[in-house]
Amino acid sequence: MSAQNGEEIMARLQDDREAVVERFTPTSGRVSGWAALALSVTVVVAAVAYRDEGFPMWVGAAALLVGVLAWAAMLRPALWVTEEHLVMRNLGETVHIRLAAVEEMAVRQVLAVRAADRRLVSTVLGRTWRKTVTSRRDPSAADGPREGMGYVDWAEHRIRELVDAARERAGVTAGSREQLALPDAVRREPAAVPLALIGVALVLLVVSLFL
Repeated sequence: MSAQNGEEIMARLQDDREAVVERFTPTSGRVSGWAALALSVTVVVAAVAYRDEGFPMWVGAAALLVGVLAWAAMLRPALWVTEEHLVMRNLGETVHIRLAAVEEMAVRQVLAVRAADRRLVSTVLGRTWRKTVTSRRDPSAADGPREGMGYVDWAEHRIRELVDAARERAGVTAGSREQLALPDAVRREPAAVPLALIGVALVLLVVSLFL
């Protein structure tokens, strides 16, 4: 086997490991996010259309910043699982958490995961305060999937299932020294596009205040 063929096989294996096994639907923030984005677009369009009639440009720039933040904070976040990683796409970064390295996790108002002695959070899955209190009191909440289970409960159990399977493959247990010694437990990738858009919107807002 040539070196080139070997590299192609390794690349295919890497792609297979990063293929999505489960993708989770956001449980909150989408409606308000789209509403904020639509309102922001309306104000920005009005600022451009009525610029010559005295429409304050700083208002349009502020609306642009609000729209970018609404998209980045409420519409951009995503959560999925590959064969080896739990992936959190947040406002300013994408975090890859090795499934076998997950020490503990819980879904309250947000999904909180502890890995490599770090707490990592995703807003994609979350419960209301009332549901959070109820889930703590309900002993059946940890019993596993059942008929009539809510989506957030199902998603939490599904992630736990995938984490347990990954730990078993890696031969580690939660909190063990072997687990803490796993390499590349957490990998962060800055999100260039939303950060750049936020930066541009901030610059336009500052400039418009002095025009």
